[in-house]
Amino acid sequence: MQALKFIYCLLIALLFVSACNPGFQEQEQYEIIYSMEEEAPQEAAFNRNQQITIAVVPKVANIAYFQAVEEGALEAAEDLGVNILYEGPVFANATQQIEIIKEMIQNNVDAIAVSANDPEELAPVLLQARAKGIKVITWDADTVPEARDFFINMVDPETLGRHLMDILAWNTDEKGEFAILTGALSASNLNEWLYWIQIHQKEYYPEMTLVEVAANDDDPQLAYKLSKDLLKKYPNLKGIIGNSSVGPPAAAKAVKELDRVGEVAVVGLSTPSPMNEHLKDGSAQIVTLWSPKKLGYLTVRLAYNSYKGNDPTDWQEIPEVGKIRMIGDTVIMGEPMDFTKENVDQYDF
Repeated sequence: MQALKFIYCLLIALLFVSACNPGFQEQEQYEIIYSMEEEAPQEAAFNRNQQITIAVVPKVANIAYFQAVEEGALEAAEDLGVNILYEGPVFANATQQIEIIKEMIQNNVDAIAVSANDPEELAPVLLQARAKGIKVITWDADTVPEARDFFINMVDPETLGRHLMDILAWNTDEKGEFAILTGALSASNLNEWLYWIQIHQKEYYPEMTLVEVAANDDDPQLAYKLSKDLLKKYPNLKGIIGNSSVGPPAAAKAVKELDRVGEVAVVGLSTPSPMNEHLKDGSAQIVTLWSPKKLGYLTVRLAYNSYKGNDPTDWQEIPEVGKIRMIGDTVIMGEPMDFTKENVDQYDF
């Protein structure tokens, strides 16, 4: 009993001493305040980032090229902690894109990045977005300058157009008839590349003749049908340039099915994965492109920076991308890359 009384008294004494000790109280309060000061800024930054929503609108949703762009956009979104809404039309269609952009405006997104199917038709709805304080940029294909803040171009259009003409000429002995498969006739980037292809042919390949430009609206099935039509319509055809990413796979498939491998060269713009088999079996010779995944990453990164008030500058180093160039209000991401049967296995997009 005496032992129990002693322990009880000792506990009371310890509690009393502790409660009366100023150092003890300050330590408890300090720990709580310290905890708030360490965690609050991180939590606030996290919440701010989560509230930023960037809408990315491709020309068309379900083709390999724009799916690779989406991968890069989502990767950047994860790095930056922002929300991404990635939605495009079923076919390269300006009317469908306008409806998607209207929906993004109603969702109160903070920035819209669009690859425009038609520079003129999209301008009014993009101006509506800007009037609401939404940052608007274009990538891949531009709109009219007054409807956006800046344009992200993958490569210099003159360099690309001239290079496409060169790689066809290398595979046709610089002679003969050729055709071009383009996407939508209203797409500004495709038209600019078409312009430089034709300029380069006239300047350097006088023995080559462009017989037709066929538009497929970035529809793989239509591109395949047009390829077969061209091969039947022009029996002396020596080459096809696919001016958008659905063109070369469709043309190569048609060349193979009509037993024209070795007679008709296929070159153009495409991702390497769908061209792997065609490059190796000789139904296509060279495709050229850039990294669409990097393009998606760059687009989200620059849209985020612009929303924060930091527009791109010449020779700016962009994480995961590299140095960019600025020509007026246009960003140039880099140089095109060629894919052949020798190097195509090195790429997974």
